[in-house]
Amino acid sequence: MTALIRHTLFIGLSALLLATTAQAELAKGAAAPDFSTEASQGGNRFQYSLNEALRHGPVVLYFYPAAFTSGCTVEAHLFAEAVDKFKVLGATVIGVSGDDIAKLQRFSVSECRSKFPVAADGERKIMKAYDAVMIPGTSYASRTSYVITPDHKVWYSYSAMDPNQHVANTLQALEAWKAAGH
Repeated sequence: MTALIRHTLFIGLSALLLATTAQAELAKGAAAPDFSTEASQGGNRFQYSLNEALRHGPVVLYFYPAAFTSGCTVEAHLFAEAVDKFKVLGATVIGVSGDDIAKLQRFSVSECRSKFPVAADGERKIMKAYDAVMIPGTSYASRTSYVITPDHKVWYSYSAMDPNQHVANTLQALEAWKAAGH
């Protein structure tokens, strides 16, 4: 490996670490920005509207860096396995990344197992609104999960590059929301 390649990798990894540790997701009680975007569930494309989804109950909105990468695949599998638990709590799930809709159509079937939609945010408008951009100037989202309540408020947020606690944490947050009388 040449010195230039090692230096480039070091700079890239350093930027990634800084971006993930400097992440400042929206705080509890903040207004959840509304959005509408192209999404896919089970390979079928449709227009997803957060406003419409919130009419039916809370929404777990999770951002992930890129479809078909190892951590994002693990996270999609975990959310797919837990969809019924979210439904019992009256919630729906949607994943958002900077991937194009054609890639997400495949991801929604294979990794999300057709259980929940994934949405395209190629222009990073949703990521920016939710402070979920991993590295400025790229299309990568940080790994950030939100629980948004029907009154369009952030109830819970969690950022960690490790995908393993996002489902458990958002389920626990939904249970707390329910226990609070909602």
